[in-house]
Amino acid sequence: MSAQPAAPVRRSRPHAAWHVATVVETRHETPTAARLVLDVPTWPGSAAGSHVDVRLTAPDGYQASRSYSIASSTPAGQVVLAVDELPDGEVSPFLVREVRPGDQLELHGPLGAFFVWRPGESTRPVQLVAGGSGVVPLYAMAAAHGAAGDDSPFRLLYSVRTPADVFFTDELTALAGPAFGLDLVYTRNAPDGWPDAVGRLTRESLAARTIPAAERPRVYVCGSTGFVEAVAGWLQELGHPAADIHTERFGGL
Repeated sequence: MSAQPAAPVRRSRPHAAWHVATVVETRHETPTAARLVLDVPTWPGSAAGSHVDVRLTAPDGYQASRSYSIASSTPAGQVVLAVDELPDGEVSPFLVREVRPGDQLELHGPLGAFFVWRPGESTRPVQLVAGGSGVVPLYAMAAAHGAAGDDSPFRLLYSVRTPADVFFTDELTALAGPAFGLDLVYTRNAPDGWPDAVGRLTRESLAARTIPAAERPRVYVCGSTGFVEAVAGWLQELGHPAADIHTERFGGL
């Protein structure tokens, strides 16, 4: 009697709903970004890669909402966000500059089903490609991978302007090792003694620093619209099937 491969792990997905969150911690993530730790008693937990809508209401009743990736595969009752400030934004300047512990926010989520990763669902390798603050949901996947002791090969290629602009510096450094490959590309300034050239990611540097298409990785790409479109196009030129490339983008080029 031959053994059969184990069936992929299937988990029920929590339904999206509105929640009241209380800020319990804020900290600077980069010169233009903040990390927010939120206590959300009604939060059901979320898969790595999920996002939420954050809604603010002004004293005159005016409301504004924006979507933000969750910075971890959060347990029930907690949400962690890492928000980069947009100079002309309605929501991000308040979250980065004004929010303090004890403040309350409205959240709608968890949201997203296509751009998520769950331990145990697949043994295929995973390639993450991030541009700037697009690393937030990809860091959540890497952290979940490490916490679960998952055996699937993981690798992150992270394009960022300068060392000061790197999100989750300490956490990514701690994760890096045999189970998690970390490749940084600096586009403006690099640390002293950095061995690689400074400049934007290219098709050739992408090919050299990512898991080859022949190994059939699942690929997750997140960043600005221009970054994601360029990377997704190069990946297909390098032989990755479109169905294996998961993308999430935010406005701007």
